[in-house]
Amino acid sequence: MAELVETYACAPTTERGRGILISGDPKSDCFLYCNGRSVVLRSLATPLQPFVYGEHSHPVSVARFSPNGEWIASADVSGVVRVWGRYGDRALKNEFRPLSGRIDDLQWSPDGQRIVVSGDGRGKSFVRAFMWDTGTTVGDFDGHSRRVLSCTFKPTRPFRIATCGEDFLVNFYEGPPFKFAHSVRDHTNFVNCVRYAPDGTKFITVSSDKKGLLYDGKTGNKIGELSTEGGHTGSIYAVTWSPDSKQVLTVSADKTAKIWEITDDGNGKLTKTLTPPGIGGVDDMLVGCLWQNDKLLTVSLGGFFNLYSASDLDQDPLTFSGHIKNVNSLSCVVQDGQKRILSTSYDGVIMKWIPGFGFAGRILRKENAQIKCFWVAEGEIYTSAYDNKVWKIPLDGNQCGEAESIDIGSQPKDLSLASGSPGLALVVTDSGAVILKDLKIVSNVNLGITVTAVAVSHEGNEVIVGGQDGKLHVYTVDGNDLKEEAVIEKHRGAITAIKYSPDGSMYASADTNREAVVWDRATREVKLKNMLYHTARINCLAWSPDSRLIATGSLDTSVIVYELDKPASARRPIKGAHLGGVYGLTFIEEDCIVSAGEDACIRIWKIVPQ
Repeated sequence: MAELVETYACAPTTERGRGILISGDPKSDCFLYCNGRSVVLRSLATPLQPFVYGEHSHPVSVARFSPNGEWIASADVSGVVRVWGRYGDRALKNEFRPLSGRIDDLQWSPDGQRIVVSGDGRGKSFVRAFMWDTGTTVGDFDGHSRRVLSCTFKPTRPFRIATCGEDFLVNFYEGPPFKFAHSVRDHTNFVNCVRYAPDGTKFITVSSDKKGLLYDGKTGNKIGELSTEGGHTGSIYAVTWSPDSKQVLTVSADKTAKIWEITDDGNGKLTKTLTPPGIGGVDDMLVGCLWQNDKLLTVSLGGFFNLYSASDLDQDPLTFSGHIKNVNSLSCVVQDGQKRILSTSYDGVIMKWIPGFGFAGRILRKENAQIKCFWVAEGEIYTSAYDNKVWKIPLDGNQCGEAESIDIGSQPKDLSLASGSPGLALVVTDSGAVILKDLKIVSNVNLGITVTAVAVSHEGNEVIVGGQDGKLHVYTVDGNDLKEEAVIEKHRGAITAIKYSPDGSMYASADTNREAVVWDRATREVKLKNMLYHTARINCLAWSPDSRLIATGSLDTSVIVYELDKPASARRPIKGAHLGGVYGLTFIEEDCIVSAGEDACIRIWKIVPQ
């Protein structure tokens, strides 16, 4: 068996030019956000123990706590709303499809009986309110002609609903049953967010026209606006109220967050501008915010959270982040005598993590290209992707030194380094192998096969190449050439991964036909067979430091750990390790394995003795 020790959660999915929605539970320090098909539930007190809900069939766009905190309603881009339990087995209570298109916002009524959603749909179906237990519609929402980006429920009686969207309108509805009351068209661009104050006396809208307008909570009439003095110089994407309804926090494309004092006459006066740390790039645009109890949380386009204390805004914020895209590689390195985990995602982001602590920084590169192959050796990072280049990047803390690259003339399929022979690397392309020494091409060999994977021995004197034909081709490195020694036939699918054991006495291979095999290096005989317990292709392999355990990660979302001195049937499966599939594995201890996958999360598992 394996126990989950800690999880490094993904960051929310972001989109340039759009705000994102973060929901908080005022009775605790928990908050919700969405990434892909996942809803992430996190606590500020226990950041390494998030819960990830992955039952949606389409990417999730918004999730909200119910007023009593017992239920969560989440909605996706197909128009489906799922209501599920926050605790226990997270049982599904109900599922509805109120809209025919993407749902952009969702709000509970203060009594927890109704839900209003807004977004995109056919015809005039941009907003709908319904009873959360039966799905019964509770009103008609005419008045919008384009996608409705945000909606809000008045938190006190008499109930009201306000909506806003891409038609520049702010609409006001009375009920229940709800019916259209009137529109306000004082914004001159997309109205991105609307929020009622907790006491229900006012609500506010913010827009891409850089303005924030305030309205009477009961009548929906405009009563004031945020001051233009010291105001935002870019689109305002999100707004959130303080618990006492006296202040609001806004975030903008101008990379700042601003706190405004709301006066009794309904106008806003700037009291504080917050500029989160960053490098001043596009990724530092702020797209989401949450004011929860004494905490202020902002989110940037690049997925960085900045957590402030409302009672001490001069204090530097706590910054943390996570991957947004599929994590496809993991590596364990030692820096300053302490183990670090490096992870890379499809979009070229490299993150650093400290076991037991979590996020330790994003490694900044000048060339932020996509990453397909990733290898770390002797304080240097080797990467390759889709630009026909292999990059060598010196690693210095959270910074990368001056990168070097070489064009190998074809797209790399896999990359492997010889740990005992510094500077020696082998890159395989569709039909050949390129031998590199200190990032210089010393040989380009046509292997005559369709290559899919490669591994170089620690000494650098042996190479194993896997092919589309399912065969393992063993070569010796003869000067600047490769000399074929053997062809091993056992697999029935294209080879996806090959790894030498740390002690150099074995190697493991895996294929698309869900089988893994461990081989004795000296005899080329099968050391462990019948490793056929996955239900889909195997994406990655990892050895324990003592060469006693071998782990496989698969498209079937699971990890399986095998022990070399036991039959394959004595395996230790980790089912549902990552939604969408497992793409990265590495050991950090003899009995501790790290996994990563399509859900952009990273998890550490403790292997429990049987």
